[in-house]
Amino acid sequence: MSMKLLVTGGMGFIGSNFVRYMLRQHQDLEIVNLDKLTYAGNPKNLEDVRERHRFVHGDVCDPSLVDSIMQGCDAVVHFAAETHVDRSISYAGDFVRTDVQGTFVMLEAARRHGIKRFIHISTDEVYGEAGERPCLENDPLMPKSPYAASKAGADRLAFSYFATYGLPVIITRCSNNYGPYQYPEKLIPLFVTNALEGKPLPVYGTGKNTRDWIHVDDHCSAIEALLDSQGMDGEVFNVSAAEEHSVLDIAEVILSKMKLSKDALQFVSDRPGHVQRHAVDSTKLRKVGWKPKHSFAASMSRTIDWYVDHPDWWRPIKSGEFRKYYEGQYGKR
Repeated sequence: MSMKLLVTGGMGFIGSNFVRYMLRQHQDLEIVNLDKLTYAGNPKNLEDVRERHRFVHGDVCDPSLVDSIMQGCDAVVHFAAETHVDRSISYAGDFVRTDVQGTFVMLEAARRHGIKRFIHISTDEVYGEAGERPCLENDPLMPKSPYAASKAGADRLAFSYFATYGLPVIITRCSNNYGPYQYPEKLIPLFVTNALEGKPLPVYGTGKNTRDWIHVDDHCSAIEALLDSQGMDGEVFNVSAAEEHSVLDIAEVILSKMKLSKDALQFVSDRPGHVQRHAVDSTKLRKVGWKPKHSFAASMSRTIDWYVDHPDWWRPIKSGEFRKYYEGQYGKR
């Protein structure tokens, strides 16, 4: 794959894993990585490959910057977004600005520069409740949080640029990712690092809410397949490993691996609008030739080991802005 690729949000969890994955897979690939370095963007995520790609510190909402760095690019993978449901409940405006306005700026620049492929990274959150079966790409969008609503708006805006202007957009809606370099506000790194610190593992409500889990490298390989695809303009693809597990299931895996009892769990009051089940059907994508390669059990074990082995990565994060956020989020529950 010989191309110049613009990746937004490439210092975040999924974005940095994608940059790392693509550099492993393609020696002749040129990557420009645009990231604002908000609290979840971390230069340490790509410290060992910083010489192999160009990093630009900036905001996707900045039209002149986006226009200048998109010049000469062949394709765009747009990860940049505010992503945490809990934070969106308190700071909805930040999510609308980055997720919707930022996507608009990116699409406008892509249209002007004749980008040959624009992959918009959406989320399974846009569907709302999955109900009795995993969601399909043509199911209605019923987002239940400001985060999910902002992503749904960006998702449909991206499609409109295909429908109106013929911009070669593909939209992906992936299930919950896990793996290394995930900011520890999210379930798995939060539980593992809390356990390592001797702190309780906070479980919303009953803990029976289920999510569809996929290793981040399988998500990356799905995006890679779509970047290289033909005749897919305007299409939406669900990305899923079909691994549904509840919060309590995940907690049990972590406690078992770390040899801790269930006494470490701390049940707290549920968050507003908490979706009971997220799950998506990825049959459409699998027909393109993609399939997940990482088994849940083995990949979860490796992911837990990664956080155990990298306290130098997560301890500085949890001693900074995170502490104030954590106390505000769980201290009163």
